[in-house]
Amino acid sequence: MVALIVQVALLAMVWFACDTVVRALHLPIPGSVGALALVLALLAMRVVPETSLRRGADWLLADMLLFFIPAVMAVWEHLPLLRSEGLRIVVAIVLGTVMVMATTAGLVDLAFRWKQHRAR
Repeated sequence: MVALIVQVALLAMVWFACDTVVRALHLPIPGSVGALALVLALLAMRVVPETSLRRGADWLLADMLLFFIPAVMAVWEHLPLLRSEGLRIVVAIVLGTVMVMATTAGLVDLAFRWKQHRAR
């Protein structure tokens, strides 16, 4: 239990630090994206072992639904907007999701090919 709390606290501290830096430097990315990049870099360079974050990350992912409840309540408060612009919003969400999925698939494929080429 202590390990879980320490891991979640560590992830939260990384997010907070990156968010503070992003805001101070007025960077055009969210602090959470910076934190994700930092954690990924630390894991890739083996500075932080995967096992030291696994339980905390698993717990956060398992309870991710709790983070969406406030968003659902905000949508409920804006029903007139959804009635008038709902189709446009849905199209934007679907197209954005498809673009993210295609980009992610392309980058994963590129990284896989690069790793195979490097192994030769």
